[in-house]
Amino acid sequence: MSATDAATPDASASASVPGGPQPAPGGTPPQAPLGARAAAELVGTAGLVAVVVGSGIQATELTHDVALQLLANSTATVFGLGVLIALLGPVSGAHFNPVVTLAEWWNARRGAPGVTLRETAVYLPAQIAGAILGAILANAMFGKALVTWSTHHRSSRHLLLGEVVATAGLILLIFGLARTDRLRFAPVAIASYIGAAYWFTSSTSFANPAVTIGRAFTNTFAGIAPASLPGFIGAQLAGGIVGLALVAVIFTSRGRKAPQDASAEGEQLPHPGHH
Repeated sequence: MSATDAATPDASASASVPGGPQPAPGGTPPQAPLGARAAAELVGTAGLVAVVVGSGIQATELTHDVALQLLANSTATVFGLGVLIALLGPVSGAHFNPVVTLAEWWNARRGAPGVTLRETAVYLPAQIAGAILGAILANAMFGKALVTWSTHHRSSRHLLLGEVVATAGLILLIFGLARTDRLRFAPVAIASYIGAAYWFTSSTSFANPAVTIGRAFTNTFAGIAPASLPGFIGAQLAGGIVGLALVAVIFTSRGRKAPQDASAEGEQLPHPGHH
């Protein structure tokens, strides 16, 4: 499904400094080279799509009950996403999602921790390429044609609304965790949210433009027709904007202290740009 984004040990440590700027969800150690981070984003997004598509294929081969198929697909996604975030978060921040990367870039433009324009320009193609490779890999593992365009049209308005809700909730969760110093819970919290959103959203919560593109390359349970991509991606971008707006409203001043208060307590404020 989608994906997402995660905390890193360094980011969590930085978040624990009272009064300091809160790290964005993809805050990464400064020693991680951009090439390594791009590779982590590519591999992580590929792994996520392989889990989503592969578990969908496996489910349809094991049962004809659609509810059980969705249960198997969502369960595999929850565990797979949690593992990928825990593994690759310390390298790239485990975005695996262009909406999250763009949200971080927006944060950075406003003086908060995030990714630069250059990093964004590297992350986005890595995520999209990884998603496509993940779908091809899943097709290959189950003996299907490497690329078969999906014929599963998902263009109804209620499905697009589901994508807005799913993506807004994901962004609210990620940046809310960052604002409240709880990024250490990101692997479990984000994976759990995606698993729940499989069931409470009409669209089964893609919530990720890269994953959406990748899923067009497989005419299986998890596929989406290429003609449905513009609507889904547009809804996801809109959801990202809604999510950032909700973060600004809900978490605007939580846990902040004036710089002089922190200095009085002998605490050093972290530098806002840790990339």
